[in-house]
Parts: sequence; C-alpha cells; structure tokens
Amino acid sequence: MPVTKGLGMKLALLVCACVQEISKKKKNAKKAVPVKYTVDCSKPAGDSIFDTAAFEKYVHDRVKVDGRTNNLGSTVSIVRNGASLTITAAPGTVAKRYVKYLTKKYLKKTIVSEWLRVVAVSKTGYELRYRSLNIDDDAAEEDDE
Repeated sequence: MPVTKGLGMKLALLVCACVQEISKKKKNAKKAVPVKYTVDCSKPAGDSIFDTAAFEKYVHDRVKVDGRTNNLGSTVSIVRNGASLTITAAPGTVAKRYVKYLTKKYLKKTIVSEWLRVVAVSKTGYELRYRSLNIDDDAAEEDDE
C-alpha cells in the first residue's frame, strides 16, 4: 500500500504543476493582431481601365464571414485609399487567398481579366499588373497569311 500512496501524491503534484504552466501560458498569450491585406490597383486605375470604387463595392457585397455575406460586423473592414483597397480582418476570418479569389472574380466579371492579372508583392499584398501580350507575334502571323 505505501507504493500507491506515493504514486498518488506524485500524480497530484504533477497535475498541479501542469495547471500552473497552462495558467502562465494564458497570461503570456498575445492578443490577436488584425491582418491587413492590400490590393494595389494604381496602374490600371491610372489608365482608366479599372474602377476602384466599383471594386470596393463588389468586395464589400461578396466577402463572406462565417459562411455568410453581409456579415462583416467589426471583424472585417474594407477601405479604399486612392487606387488601392485595404481589407483589415481579424485573424482567421479572411484569408489572403480569398482576397485574390475575389479580385480575380471581379476581373472576370468586368471582362478585363484578359489584360490584367493579380500578383503577390508581399506577404499581405497583391498588385494588379498588365499581362505581357505578344502583339508582335500576332501581327507577324497575320502578315504572313
């Protein structure tokens, strides 16, 4: 019987130590910092090919939070700064890939996806760039025929 008493006491001390470590980790845990995603539309907007106001409205209407549209609340905010769009979200609510998905979908809807593409420029940012079109090759083929 003395072996079980000692074992039970050691188990109780071990459980107590684990609880204390968990409570220390909770105290040291950092608050969730909001993530800012940016989509820079300055090049096509400067050439009047792309309308950033319509893009902002499209993203605002289409973005889903917890599986529902029009559910932004205080977790997601969408702000247009000149020719760029900034989406600020709580961690885990909106992914960077989702921002690219919505941007590509808007480009397809407005029929400019043939000339523009979405390129990642940083860990939290995208940029709209012109596609490199091979106009010289097409013109040469037409002249040969």
